[in-house]
Amino acid sequence: MSFMVLFFLKLLSHLPLRLLHGIGKCLGLLIYCLPGRYRQRLQANARQAGYKHPAFARRAAAQTGAMIMEIPKVWFKTNKALDLCENPQIGIVRQALAENRGILYLTPHLGCFEITARILIQHGPITVMYRPPRQAFLEPAMKAGRDLPGLRSVPANMRGVREFMRAIRRGEAIGMLPDQVPSSGEGVWASFFDRPAYTMTLAARLAQQTHVPIILTAGERLPKGQGWRIHYVRVPEPYPDDLSAFVQHINHAMEELIRRFPEQYLWSYNRYKIPADAPPIPTQ
Repeated sequence: MSFMVLFFLKLLSHLPLRLLHGIGKCLGLLIYCLPGRYRQRLQANARQAGYKHPAFARRAAAQTGAMIMEIPKVWFKTNKALDLCENPQIGIVRQALAENRGILYLTPHLGCFEITARILIQHGPITVMYRPPRQAFLEPAMKAGRDLPGLRSVPANMRGVREFMRAIRRGEAIGMLPDQVPSSGEGVWASFFDRPAYTMTLAARLAQQTHVPIILTAGERLPKGQGWRIHYVRVPEPYPDDLSAFVQHINHAMEELIRRFPEQYLWSYNRYKIPADAPPIPTQ
């Protein structure tokens, strides 16, 4: 099964990006039209952020399909994908690199989050944290697509945290997804588009301990298969001393980035999930 998945993905990577996006958008809309939890969650999360028009939800569903279908091109035709990238804000990264403190890149589920690491390893090695897929047969394909010179993956556990610390001490970059719901005891409640969301504390803890610069980044999907435009938001310093306030600080920066091209955020993700044994949601 793993071999067949890998073969199919490599086959798809030969198709033009415009065609892959078109197929993905059609599939995304088709799935959205089916009644069920996926559609309900996408609509509810988009409305929470102020995007209430039904047409917005349909466009967001189409963009989710495009996000999935572009992955083979990014993974297995990386050089061609990089040739299609616009990077007008790279000065933000260069300034942080000049400070020689390492960099913590945070990449939310926005646009093409697979392309950003490939752009950034051109400026130095990156250690990223990952969670193995629920379907084990997908892991070989993911490993083949994501393993690149200069890009190192570590598991989302204490060993991974230790590797993060070592990378920062070497002055290197690290990266993670900031909007994944953490396990119980690994997060705090923080507002995300004006609703409490259980939010990871790892990024804030690392930055408090190491004073590493934090940059949020995402690849905006351009129309007609033209490629991607890379965006950056640097989290302002000095950082808050209070951990919860710092986590909220990061969430506000993430909201700023998402509002640049909101239709490409993964609104269907269960961002407001309440993990087992999580502390009670604070009352206002």
